[in-house]
Amino acid sequence: MDIILSIETSTTNCSVSLSKQGETFALLEDNSKEYSHAERLHVYIEKLLSDNNIEANQLVAIAVSKGPGSYTGLRIGVSAAKGLCFALDKPLIAVSTLEALAHQVSIEKGMVIPMLDARRMEVYSAVFDQDYKEVRQVEAQILEADSFSAYLEQGAVYFVGNGVEKTKSLIKHPNAFFVEDILPSANQMGQIAYYRYKKNDIEDVAYFEPYYLKDFIALKPKSK
Repeated sequence: MDIILSIETSTTNCSVSLSKQGETFALLEDNSKEYSHAERLHVYIEKLLSDNNIEANQLVAIAVSKGPGSYTGLRIGVSAAKGLCFALDKPLIAVSTLEALAHQVSIEKGMVIPMLDARRMEVYSAVFDQDYKEVRQVEAQILEADSFSAYLEQGAVYFVGNGVEKTKSLIKHPNAFFVEDILPSANQMGQIAYYRYKKNDIEDVAYFEPYYLKDFIALKPKSK
């Protein structure tokens, strides 16, 4: 009974799930529009395990969304995952935030471009085909009217994630389709995590760090 706990905290959505052999059977999440992960994450994990009569030591691995995304959110999620791995002596599995986000869109043909909002007109994005194979790696990019034109000229492109709102105001191509109001969720992580678990594709718990993509910039306080 290969049960994996997955943790997703890269955006405002605080999300945890349990999956068995890659199939999610329990999910608990809340998108309060504010980052409440520090207060809710451990409570959600304990409740999810308790409600499903799962002991923590029954887990075979802990999966965590590795980024890109919110610096603070990622730190909280990874810290919780690493703490559990140390305490339970379980392996840590890192799942790309954008890869899991792409799995929220099911298509027969075309491309899926998951994107997360960054600063101003910038997004974090990657490109996947209809089988979720990575076509272009994760990048931080400034959006322009001709962004992703090479993919749009080939056929249908489905944009998903909280970077969609700013994208649809710029890209007017007839092959562009926008899947709105979708955030990364632990619901899609189980399948990816189980695949990596079976391949023993795990992280060094002591040294693993989130994938921020860009250096964290601390804002200077305004002078009074």
